Amino acid sequence: MDTQYEQLRQVEAKAVRQDIRTGRYSSHTAGLAAGNLQANLAIMPEAYALDFMRFCQRNPKPCPLTGVSDTGNPQMFTLGADIDIRTDIPAYNIYRDGELAGTTADIRDLWADDMVAFALGCSFTFEHALQAAGIRLWHIDNDRTVPMFRSSIETVPAGPFRGPVVVSMRAVPEDQLERAIEISGRFPLAHGRPLHWGDPAEIGIADLAKPDWGDAAPLEPGHVPVFWACGVTPQAVIAEAGLPIVITHKPGHMLITDVPEDAEVPVLRG
Repeated sequence: MDTQYEQLRQVEAKAVRQDIRTGRYSSHTAGLAAGNLQANLAIMPEAYALDFMRFCQRNPKPCPLTGVSDTGNPQMFTLGADIDIRTDIPAYNIYRDGELAGTTADIRDLWADDMVAFALGCSFTFEHALQAAGIRLWHIDNDRTVPMFRSSIETVPAGPFRGPVVVSMRAVPEDQLERAIEISGRFPLAHGRPLHWGDPAEIGIADLAKPDWGDAAPLEPGHVPVFWACGVTPQAVIAEAGLPIVITHKPGHMLITDVPEDAEVPVLRG
């Protein structure tokens, strides 16, 4: 396992963000800053922001809204001290006219005065609670990105935003399934209870070995595939929306906030 990753697992959120901001760390954030809320990202021009907020309100499982920037201001001041949304995520995906145009570690040259940043709760948050309960997670143990799939479950549309719910999959031992469902249900800001468990074909997934994002994970004997709503869902609906520019996190590469993962309200208190 990567030595730098193991070292970062031992430090606080601000120190992890500093390594990300300076370019010293550019990989996934699963397992980092235990106890802190992690968030997915969507940045877009203000002209589309109200429709996107409606989309999040109508689809709270895949899109639990945890923070919104002021127009043109890259500081996410409700989520942490000195969080610059242009530099503090390990990798960003750039979409133009609905197509993935590239990936970068810094978006300062793309930021504009009309942009609004949205932070959405991430399932990495409840993973810490699962691990604390003795539920092993293969992708964290093996320094991989959780597998994510387009499902056949449809979102509720809003304006130009529509499309399938993306789900993340974790294989859970059969005798720990009920416990995993109960624990994740405590974190509504991080997608809450799973949407489905068992046969992936029932939600339109043909092959667990071929995720749409992330790394394939084995389904070991005695384990059940469990599927949670995923904050990558906006990236799946962007292709339908065809906006001139949208910036998201690269799947698995999240914003680490200073907000406690068990906070009832996702706002940093002074």
